[in-house]
Amino acid sequence: MRRAIPGGRLLVAAALLCAVGSAHGADENLHGALAPQAQLDLLEKLGVAPTVPRQPALVDVEFWKDIVPADNETTPERIELGRKLYFDLHLSKDGTVACATCHDAAKGFTDQRPVSEGIGDQLGRRNAPTTLNAMFFQEFFLDGRAPSLEAQAKLPIVNPIEMGQPSGDAVVQAIAGDPSYAPLFQKAYGRPPNYDDIGRAIAAFERTLVFLGSPFDRFLAGDSQAISDQAKQGWVLFNGKARCMSCHALNPSNPLGTDNRFHNIGVAARHQNFNELAKKALQALQGAKGKAGLEAVDHLALETDMSELGRFMVTKDRADIGAFKTLQLRNVGVTPPYMHDGSLQTLWDVLDHYNKGGEANAYLDGGIEPLALSESEIDAVVALLFSMTDDRLKDENDRQQAAQHERSLTQRPFRDNELAMRKVLPFEERAAGGPGSGGR
Repeated sequence: MRRAIPGGRLLVAAALLCAVGSAHGADENLHGALAPQAQLDLLEKLGVAPTVPRQPALVDVEFWKDIVPADNETTPERIELGRKLYFDLHLSKDGTVACATCHDAAKGFTDQRPVSEGIGDQLGRRNAPTTLNAMFFQEFFLDGRAPSLEAQAKLPIVNPIEMGQPSGDAVVQAIAGDPSYAPLFQKAYGRPPNYDDIGRAIAAFERTLVFLGSPFDRFLAGDSQAISDQAKQGWVLFNGKARCMSCHALNPSNPLGTDNRFHNIGVAARHQNFNELAKKALQALQGAKGKAGLEAVDHLALETDMSELGRFMVTKDRADIGAFKTLQLRNVGVTPPYMHDGSLQTLWDVLDHYNKGGEANAYLDGGIEPLALSESEIDAVVALLFSMTDDRLKDENDRQQAAQHERSLTQRPFRDNELAMRKVLPFEERAAGGPGSGGR
C-alpha cells in the first residue's frame, strides 16, 4: 500500500489552480504531486515561458553573464526540450516519477515533504530543495556533490530510490518511444538523444525559473511601503542581533542570500554519532573515484544514515562533518519543511533552532551561538522571510504564513529559552556527559 500523503498539504496558488479547472484529486499524480499537465498549465499561469530569461533588475550584470556554462548556452530550443523532459514520467523506471514530482510547480517547486518519495514508494534521506533560482548556486545538492546544474539534473534519474533507471543508456531508451524527442534534440543540440544532453536540457529549462520579484526586492529598490513595519524590524535584526547576514548576505552579486558554503549548524547532531558514521563512510567510499565516486556519494546520501555527514561525504575533510549547504532565502515561505532532513516544520522552528545556538556537537560551526531573541524579535525576522517570496506565489505564501503561525502557537518543539538567553551554556551540558559530548 502506498504511504499516505501528509495531511494539510494543500495546493499552491489556489486561485490559479481554479483557473486550470480541475479538482485536486483528479489532478494529483502518484507520490502526491500535481499531474504533469496540470503543472504545465500552472507554469503558464506563473508566466514561465520557453524563452531565454532576462536579467533581473537587482542582479549584477557580470554575475548574470558568467552563470551559464559555455557548452550549454540557453536557447529557446533547449528550454523547450528541457521543459518536456522535466515533466516526463517516462524518465523513471516505473513511469511514476518525473523531476516535477519532487520539484512540483504547485508546491514552490519542492514536494513540501520532510524527505522525498521515489519509485516503489521508497523514501530518501534528504529534503528536496526548490529548483527556483537554482541557476545562481555554485554547487548542487545539499552536500554540493554536483559541480553544475547539468550534473545535478542527471543523478536523480539513475539513483535507485529516486527515478531508478539502471544507466544513462536506459534513460535514452525510456524516451525513445516518443517520436517528438528526436527532432527536439536535433534542434537543441544538433545530435540524437543522449544522456548528457538530457541533463543539459533540463538545466536549460531550470534556468528559466528565476523568481526574484518579491516585496522585499521592492523595499531594497527604495519602496519603503513594500513591506510591513514588522518586516522592517526583521531586516534590522537580520543584519544585526539575529546574525542572519553572517551566512545569508543579500546583494546584487549574491541575490539568493547564501554564502555558497557549508556549515554544521547542529541539525544532524540530534540523533547521530558523527565519528562512527565517518568511519563507515570512508570504508564505503574507499576506492571510488571519478564518476563512480560521485554516484557512490549520491547513493549513500539518499539511502543510508551516512546522509547526516553532509559535505564530509564529498571532501572527506573532518571539518565538513555534518555540514550542509547554506540554502537560499528566496521563496522560503513556500518551501517547508526546512533543513536537510525536513525536521523543522515552520520558520518559527528555524528561528528557535538558531536562537538556542543549534545542537551542540564537536563539529558545530563556530559562528553558531545563542542569539537571545525575544518572541517579538523572532516574529519580526519571520515576517521578513515571508516578504522574500515572489509575487507570483503570493497566495501560497499567505496560506503558509497563516498555517505556520497557527502551528507556532501550540507547537514549538525546538524552543529553549534557557539556552537562547544564556541561562544555561552548551558546554555545561557537554561537561556533564549529556548530548553533544564525546564523538558528537
